[in-house]
Amino acid sequence: MPLGLILGIGRVFRRKRASTLDILTSKRSPKGYYKGKNCKPTGFHTRKGGYVVQPEKLPNYVVPCLNGFKLKPYVSQCATEAAGSTK
Repeated sequence: MPLGLILGIGRVFRRKRASTLDILTSKRSPKGYYKGKNCKPTGFHTRKGGYVVQPEKLPNYVVPCLNGFKLKPYVSQCATEAAGSTK
């Protein structure tokens, strides 16, 4: 009987320790906690409640000119094997 009691207490402590290692979400955190979605801020908040966007913090995509490029940008989902292809 004492051995079963000791094993039961050990299980309780193991469960509590495992629950603290879970991923932190807004439901498992203190009231008012906001985790966000792991994205960089693009500006800052002003004292009067506004938001100023800083252009140097916006993403800048550099796309090359593809005029005269032979390949197509997308592949069809129902693509079949070409007749001249070799393996």
